Amino acid sequence: MPEGTKQIASNKKARFNYSIEESYECGIVLEGTEVKSFKAGNVSFPDAFAEIVNGEVWVKGLHISEYSYSSVFNHNPDRPKKLLLHAEEIKRLSRKVEEKGFTLIPLDFYLKDGRVKVNLGVCKGKKQFDKRADIKERDVKRDIQREFRKRLDG
Repeated sequence: MPEGTKQIASNKKARFNYSIEESYECGIVLEGTEVKSFKAGNVSFPDAFAEIVNGEVWVKGLHISEYSYSSVFNHNPDRPKKLLLHAEEIKRLSRKVEEKGFTLIPLDFYLKDGRVKVNLGVCKGKKQFDKRADIKERDVKRDIQREFRKRLDG
């Protein structure tokens, strides 16, 4: 992450289940208590996705827990949230999503200069053999690191 950013949450499941073609940095429209809850890390998005409705990008399936120190004026934890993108980017995304098999998945949530940002990925679902290849590659890298460490230690 570049300087001035702080990672809040990362979607590891999405990186395993999807191959990421492109990613876009988006702003997100949040209410007051949502921001405080977000900064505290009270966010869950295992099944979150984004869709384009009437030229606007909306994230659904994103759960931001209620802020514990708030009064009765708390937010709805499961409401759809609007993403902020340029019109040209939305057009490009809509053309890409209309292709077979592509979907919009939030990959990361982070703070950039005090503002909550979303890294939105244009993703395509992986097949089972792709997932197995990723697991095998990860295991091989781990074994290489283990051997390297052994040789350094003696």
